[in-house]
Amino acid sequence: MNEFLEIDGSILEGGGQVLRNSISLSAILGIPVRILNIRANRSKPGLAPQHLKGVELVAEMCQAKLNGAHIRSTQLEFKPGKIRGGHYVADTRTAGSISLLLQVALPCAVMADGPVTLELKGGTNAEMAPQIDYMTEVFKHAVKHFGVDFNLTIHRRGYFPKGGGHVTVEVSPLRHVQAADVTRGGEVAAVYGWSYVAGCLPIKMAYSMADGAKEKLRGICKNIHIECYKEETQFAPENASGIVLTSKLSSGYILGGDALGKRGVDAVEVGRTAGEMLRDAIRSGACVDSYTQDQLIVYMALADGRSRVRVGEITLHTRTAIHFAELIAKAKFSIQPDGDQNVIECDGAGYHNRNLPV
Repeated sequence: MNEFLEIDGSILEGGGQVLRNSISLSAILGIPVRILNIRANRSKPGLAPQHLKGVELVAEMCQAKLNGAHIRSTQLEFKPGKIRGGHYVADTRTAGSISLLLQVALPCAVMADGPVTLELKGGTNAEMAPQIDYMTEVFKHAVKHFGVDFNLTIHRRGYFPKGGGHVTVEVSPLRHVQAADVTRGGEVAAVYGWSYVAGCLPIKMAYSMADGAKEKLRGICKNIHIECYKEETQFAPENASGIVLTSKLSSGYILGGDALGKRGVDAVEVGRTAGEMLRDAIRSGACVDSYTQDQLIVYMALADGRSRVRVGEITLHTRTAIHFAELIAKAKFSIQPDGDQNVIECDGAGYHNRNLPV
């Protein structure tokens, strides 16, 4: 009998998310996995520094045996042990996303045998990943519905290309992830946001991004508050700009949208991009936005009971996360269309933390 459950990393989304979810579930459930075709659908397949560091972080947390863990590797064997509480450091040494390190490590920290402190270093605000502010202002609130919580402190910002960001995340373990019903819609009360520049960039860019966001949001909300500011040099020395937007619904759910400034892209257009993202999420009638929905699949799969989450269009990332959650955790998912929305339902695996002392 094959000791390892084989995971084909080229299926569906075929990127880093397959790796992150597979490693997290492997560590939690104690299932050895062999992941093939890692990031096969990317222009540079295989493990990049941030993916490798995420694997190594979880491996350290659960004393896993690793084979094939090196840069550009397209095949990896991961044999987990017990997840232990403690203090762990992961440094991508690039602008690789800290948020993606948190994605792979947080589910494991929740199932450790004691409190976990993560020191994560790299990019706090990086392309192709949620900004760290999105994780604290949007994702943190969404995952609380499953009983999961964390404290996150930003010590230093890190931007492309140098990185150098540093955050501390503190997590207390749970006996089990609770099932959640995140389906009750609500009206938009207000929009809040943060528009920032750093380094040598002028503060007027922050105001321009805010103006672009307001232009897209005025039609659905009159109560818009966007703080515009310049990061302190010692906290964020490199040139960067961006905007993070949130909308709290009357039901208590929080939707988000964000965008990063780019060389050659007008600041107003950056704001419009974030504004459109949030506007579309609000108009969809969803209870979580398209960038949060796939991040909840692991928790739905582990939960003790039936979870339901109302979303708009099902993203490819979400379909991918569901596929591998069913394969590894044996959770049962279904998608129920409801007008322009969809309700993701899951009968979770009911996993109870065997690492915590009785």
